[in-house]
Amino acid sequence: MTTTQTTQHGVDLPAVGNYEIDASHSTVGVVARHLMVSKVRGRFADVAGTITIAEDPTASSTDVVVGAASIDTRDAKRDEHLRSADFLDVKRFPQLTFTSTGLAALRGNRWQLTGDLTIKGITRPVTFDVEFLGNLKDPWGNDRIAFEAKGELNREDWDITWNVALETGGVLVGKKLAFELEIQAVKQA
Repeated sequence: MTTTQTTQHGVDLPAVGNYEIDASHSTVGVVARHLMVSKVRGRFADVAGTITIAEDPTASSTDVVVGAASIDTRDAKRDEHLRSADFLDVKRFPQLTFTSTGLAALRGNRWQLTGDLTIKGITRPVTFDVEFLGNLKDPWGNDRIAFEAKGELNREDWDITWNVALETGGVLVGKKLAFELEIQAVKQA
């Protein structure tokens, strides 16, 4: 069984098939500005989903579900606040979801992935820059693929508006959030 397909331009792509995201080897990270000058990084530990690689790579798709309560910024009080109604409101909206709507080739192993991101019951389109990092057969005979993706959004578009004005100007938490994903997935039989 081959783990790659090659396009007419010599670019290696994952083999056609259905892949399941390996949560223990994947990271969904988020970065926010704090006090206008530094960055706070967090990650969601609870991630699941599928990636379907089609014969025509641009027809490939993905569906991802993230447990909102799994946010971890290495500060228990901050994480508790992020889970509250001020931010993710995990009691009412326990999941964040992403469903792809399109994939366009850029150059080499770089792609642009568009899709619908739902946070707090609000669905909006987002775009991620994706790089296919490669594929391999693990020591147990499983075909694995890996991707890295980056995107940015304005959290207020999803009704995450809580903030505190600073005496010196600016706000406590920046409006822009950067998403940094490292995804590893296993081909299903």
